[in-house]
Amino acid sequence: MLTSKQRAQLKTLAASEDTILIIGKGGLTEHTVAEANNALRARELVKGRVLESALLSPREAGQQLCEACRAELVHVIGSRFVLFRRNPEAPKIELVRNNPKNAKKRR
Repeated sequence: MLTSKQRAQLKTLAASEDTILIIGKGGLTEHTVAEANNALRARELVKGRVLESALLSPREAGQQLCEACRAELVHVIGSRFVLFRRNPEAPKIELVRNNPKNAKKRR
């Protein structure tokens, strides 16, 4: 599960990324899921877009892809969504960690 700081970091990184997944009127197919898996393995951070002719909303498409690819939905804005999945063998993105000094103390 991503923290708010990690989501903010990934949103910033995704802003400069190209949209590589496009979902059209055919919806989510096996080919789309396979392409998402390949892209997540190679990049860890993937930006997708849902065309107006699609029957899914961007949030629905992102959530369904997350379930199919075991990824996390980072961000949905307009017709675009961002997915993240860490590559355990060769991580490319170093996520920020929570600083225990700044964390609220529980009593």
